[in-house]
Amino acid sequence: MRNLIVFLLLICIPWSCSSQTIPTKDKDHAEMKPSKNEDGEWDITVLDPQYDYFINAIAKPMSQYSESYLKNRNAILVSEWNSYYFSGKYRNIIESSISYDTRENYGLKFEYKLYQVFAYVSWKYGLTMNGLSASDTYRGR
Repeated sequence: MRNLIVFLLLICIPWSCSSQTIPTKDKDHAEMKPSKNEDGEWDITVLDPQYDYFINAIAKPMSQYSESYLKNRNAILVSEWNSYYFSGKYRNIIESSISYDTRENYGLKFEYKLYQVFAYVSWKYGLTMNGLSASDTYRGR
């Protein structure tokens, strides 16, 4: 549980630096929002060391995916993730919603890293994500 909290907090850091333009009604609602790095590219920073291990040793390489495939899968997975968050299901794993605009061109690298976050959570915590392809559903650590 402690690792999960650290993992989610570290994912939220890049998105927490943006200014809030609309006051939220629910102060308990946490939301992850994508942001651009200094180079103007969309990026996700995951500081959990097991995530790097997962990407380098377990996950399929980025070259095996197309950007359109990942964009379609991410739209499904973000929707599934957010439905779990708002229903309170898996509270010990999912502690924030994700803001994802399907009309935005995030780029292959961002789409891949976001998709692998879902695969990583499935791998590490055994969370069933129906939007993951069967070959990206990993069992056990």
